[in-house]
Amino acid sequence: MIKFTTYNEQETREFGEKFAKLLIPGNVVAFVGDLATGKTTLIKGICKGLGINRDVDSPTYTLINEYSGTPAIYHMDCYREHNIGGWLEIGINDYLYGDGISLVEWADQIEELLPKDTIKINLEHEMSDINCRFINISASDNFLEKVREITN
Repeated sequence: MIKFTTYNEQETREFGEKFAKLLIPGNVVAFVGDLATGKTTLIKGICKGLGINRDVDSPTYTLINEYSGTPAIYHMDCYREHNIGGWLEIGINDYLYGDGISLVEWADQIEELLPKDTIKINLEHEMSDINCRFINISASDNFLEKVREITN
């Protein structure tokens, strides 16, 4: 696991842009953290780093936003839909096991559906400084080595 801190929204987005360069088609990134811990902010940076030049908002009510690109990016939000069967009915496996990059907010809600090689990001915020984010990344050793290179 790699742990590091960002101190404002801009730093969180900038890290997302760098992190995006490490992602390849088929990657699934699971984001976990309380409300307002920076999940969507980090995803906005990742999308920008992947060449998405449009507004990126959390799909809390639509469940999945698809962004065209090479590869396609699938931004999912599991906050409102906790039913695994519901996710299976809308075809989540096509996203999670497809050729795009899947970014899943509140991924702990569907953990049993996630591929075993999912990159996991846990976000927390400092209680005394709402802009401070603690970002903890768990992934394969090879991937973590690449993350170390962009965080040094």
